Amino acid sequence: MTFIAADFLGQPLWMWLGFLLFVAVLLTIDLGLLSKKTRHIDVAQSMKLSAFYIAMGVAFGGFIWWRMGQESAILYLTGYVVEESLSLDNIFVIALIFSYFRIPQHLQHRALVYGIIGVVILRGIMVAAGTAIVDQFHWVLYVFAAFLVYTGIKMLLAADQEFDVSKNPILAFLHKRLPITEELHGEKFFVRLPAPGDVVEKTKLFATPLFLALVMVELADVIFAVDSVPAIFSITTNPYIVFTSNIAAILGLRALYFALSAMLERFILLKYALSAVLIFIGGKILIGDMLGVLHIPPLPSLAITLAILSAGVIGSLLKTSAPHTKK
Repeated sequence: MTFIAADFLGQPLWMWLGFLLFVAVLLTIDLGLLSKKTRHIDVAQSMKLSAFYIAMGVAFGGFIWWRMGQESAILYLTGYVVEESLSLDNIFVIALIFSYFRIPQHLQHRALVYGIIGVVILRGIMVAAGTAIVDQFHWVLYVFAAFLVYTGIKMLLAADQEFDVSKNPILAFLHKRLPITEELHGEKFFVRLPAPGDVVEKTKLFATPLFLALVMVELADVIFAVDSVPAIFSITTNPYIVFTSNIAAILGLRALYFALSAMLERFILLKYALSAVLIFIGGKILIGDMLGVLHIPPLPSLAITLAILSAGVIGSLLKTSAPHTKK
């Protein structure tokens, strides 16, 4: 009991283990009910699954309120909303990756769920590293904030650019180092096949395009984490809130992928809203905390973030609600 109650990054170890168990149970249910059947997930099912994950994420915010207080719960929800919104942009990239590798819809869910395992590990490493750096060098927060403003402006100027999967150097490296099948083999990431032209070794282990898609999805998450992790650290430096809000948001958004991927072309203003969110969060730290000019409390900050995102989503849907007619 003493071991479970021991402090780990500012919280009892049982709270960390409890959250990881919570995630493991959700993923086990997800894989057991959906991925094993490898069935087609339509928009309605995607919405229901996402609603379940979002409800679980918000309910976990209630646990944080009970355990850590109201302000911590508001910071958790702010981090949740910011991560969920920034990860929306990742949906566009994931859709391009699956399209490039010609992954059928009934196999995409399996890759996304297994990808969550990598996300938990990678985000855990990044959060631990970020916490250690911020604890030793508080001024790094201002570097994070400046980076967010820069990223927001850069995203605003390059809103129309698309991610080119074929030009990724990691993909070229994998093609050089791994034997890869031309076709898919169901839900398998690796498959053992006869080794062509090899009389000594009768069979050989091949990677499938589904494995390549999984690697590229994980790589895309690492790239997007470069924005989202500094963003949440600019909201709070509590590692427990940073980690749990990140993972809970990603769980909900991956479940929503199939609904969003069917209507990506409608979110034409989303990147502009995301740019504004990054600039707002970074500017809040630079102007409020560093210069001491204007301090925005957690609750108004959450309200402003939600307002910016709502404007982007609603504006996009209104702008694309009816086809433009040529006169």
